[in-house]
Amino acid sequence: MSELLNEISKSVRFIRQKTSFGPEVAIVLGSGLGEVVSNLETETEIPYSEIPGFPVSTVKGHSGNLLIGMWNGKKVVAMSGRFHYYEGYSLQQVTFPIRVMKMLGAHTIFITNASGGLNPTIKVGELMVINDHIYLNGDHPLRGRNEEELGPRFPDQHAVYDKKLIEKALDVAEQHKIQLHQGVYVGVTGPTFETPAEYRYLRLIGGDAVGMSTVPEAMVANHMGMRIFCVSVITDEGNPLVPQKISHDDVVRAAREAGPKMMLLLSEMLQHV
Repeated sequence: MSELLNEISKSVRFIRQKTSFGPEVAIVLGSGLGEVVSNLETETEIPYSEIPGFPVSTVKGHSGNLLIGMWNGKKVVAMSGRFHYYEGYSLQQVTFPIRVMKMLGAHTIFITNASGGLNPTIKVGELMVINDHIYLNGDHPLRGRNEEELGPRFPDQHAVYDKKLIEKALDVAEQHKIQLHQGVYVGVTGPTFETPAEYRYLRLIGGDAVGMSTVPEAMVANHMGMRIFCVSVITDEGNPLVPQKISHDDVVRAAREAGPKMMLLLSEMLQHV
């Protein structure tokens, strides 16, 4: 057994010793979105620091706990806080929990994030479902030896984000009068926010939103055959014509304000997986 498979097995065994739940859906919560799972009937809560192989969240707005329980009739495992490449972790470490949650039984994953707006029609506080991505990080979570037990050497990416879930999300948003856009997410390394010239470039190549997470997680989930649904909260507008100073506190604040809309959307979406 390879080192990666061994580490995944250790984590899965540890978590299964803590709970009898076999999750159906995994959820990753972005900056400032920890309260989104407040309706989760938590059966087990495990700090990342206790789970073998898990990194530890170091960013404000990420609590760093694995939550397992029931939400709207579904067995859910949720990451309250994620890991980022800019924290110094390898992309294999960043995406390790995705593999663990899949091996625990989750067949579908909801990934959320706080991101900067590139499309001027999408305003701060609004939600955008991701229908495709552009990946600009120079590293890749699948670089290195491939484990056939986890997925293929060369995964197809023509439809990473589940089209049926996107269509259902748009229906749910319309029913509940939630302003929900769809668009292309650009994944970058961070931790710096973009310059005006970078905003212009990212918009020019087709980006609608930009952020420092999500794509590596989605690529690994795709590698393992999971259904993937991703939603961004637009927390700042990258308008190169009117440059504005951005802080992480502003991002977290805007994400928290949009939390109730995100919670409603995800809660309704759980009925369709």
